[in-house]
Amino acid sequence: MHRLPCRFTLTAMFTIEHDFDATVVTLVDDGAAPLAEDVIVAAFASCVTVAQYDARTDTTHKVSLSMTQVRDLAAALDLPEGSYRLSRTDPN
Repeated sequence: MHRLPCRFTLTAMFTIEHDFDATVVTLVDDGAAPLAEDVIVAAFASCVTVAQYDARTDTTHKVSLSMTQVRDLAAALDLPEGSYRLSRTDPN
C-alpha cells in the first residue's frame, strides 16, 4: 500500500495498473455488506470503458465512454442539478 502525501487517510480500496495500451483502475467494494462486484475502469487513448461482473446473470456488463463523455462526466460531478452544454473557450 502506498501512503498519500497528505494528512488524510485513504479508506477506499482500489488498484492502478499501467498496461501497454491503457491505464486500468479496479475499484474494490470493501464497505459494509452486501458488497458489490469490483468495477474495472480502463482508460485508453480514444475511450474509457467501465465494466462490472453480474453474478446473477454470470455476465460482465461494459459501458464505453468517448473522451468527450468522460470530460462531460468530470464536469457534471461538480455542478448542481440542471442541463448544461460545455464548450471550449479560446485560451488567448
